[in-house]
Amino acid sequence: MTAKIKIIIVAYVVIITCIVIESTGIFWEKRYNNNTITTGTTAELTQEDNETKEPENPNLDNSGYLSLADDPNAEDALKVNASTEGLIKKTLNYPVRTDCKKVAYLTFDDGPSSSNTPAILDVLNNYGIKATFFVVGKEINSGEDAQRFLKRTVKEGHAIGNHTYAHDYSYLYPNRIINLSNFMADIEKTNESLRNVLGKDFSTRVIRFPGGYWSWEGRTEVRPTIDEKGYAIIDWNALSGDAESSIPKNADQLVARTRQTIDDLGPNADSIVCLMHDTYGKEETVNALPRIIELFKEKGFEFKSIK
Repeated sequence: MTAKIKIIIVAYVVIITCIVIESTGIFWEKRYNNNTITTGTTAELTQEDNETKEPENPNLDNSGYLSLADDPNAEDALKVNASTEGLIKKTLNYPVRTDCKKVAYLTFDDGPSSSNTPAILDVLNNYGIKATFFVVGKEINSGEDAQRFLKRTVKEGHAIGNHTYAHDYSYLYPNRIINLSNFMADIEKTNESLRNVLGKDFSTRVIRFPGGYWSWEGRTEVRPTIDEKGYAIIDWNALSGDAESSIPKNADQLVARTRQTIDDLGPNADSIVCLMHDTYGKEETVNALPRIIELFKEKGFEFKSIK
């Protein structure tokens, strides 16, 4: 073999070797960048992966109640509180939203009841709407039916608010003054009832004063405690009138009253909390609800719950 042939052979060997080395490097670089490098049987993640990998969430005992962060149908109760309160106090004017949306929050007080809560849930389900239910502790404890409908309310993705345990004005507001000790005791008693039914990890920061927060004296004294505990007070600025008097309204009257309270807010209204009830004796609320929903939709509103 001549020297020239030997040089050619060596050159080919060198070229082939370089190609193999480069291909192998590219392969492993791709494997590395795709985080698929393995050494033996142990998978190794890059530093970036270790920094961004989120820990697994614990399996909470709360009947699957979604947090605000995980619920695409809910809005922040503290923000709803701030806008509604500002509108009531007239320190804010419509529009109050910054996203150019119009949002209605349908809220139902004083349940759960075996007569009207399931019927209201049926209507909401038909429309694909999530609402907020302000429940009363003594109603939760009234029997298995109420507890079953409370669980159904959570299962179907609605928000739960605390409306005190007994809804007793004389206990909560003696001489029309909020009694902080009694009020907080009632709130905690209802929290306990909710945990007993929905699971030990259930919690809600959404509360509503029976009769409305602004109806009572002593607000300045109690507000720091409520704020410190992280509760969001949710009042309303529209209503169906299903609890306005001792003479019940029929469905037509409830729809008309809702329209009036919406129109009273003016053409720029873009955030409305509407008060209704799902307790016993509110069958006309059930009958009016589809038309109330259509009324909001005609005015360009979408619907959210409050958490």
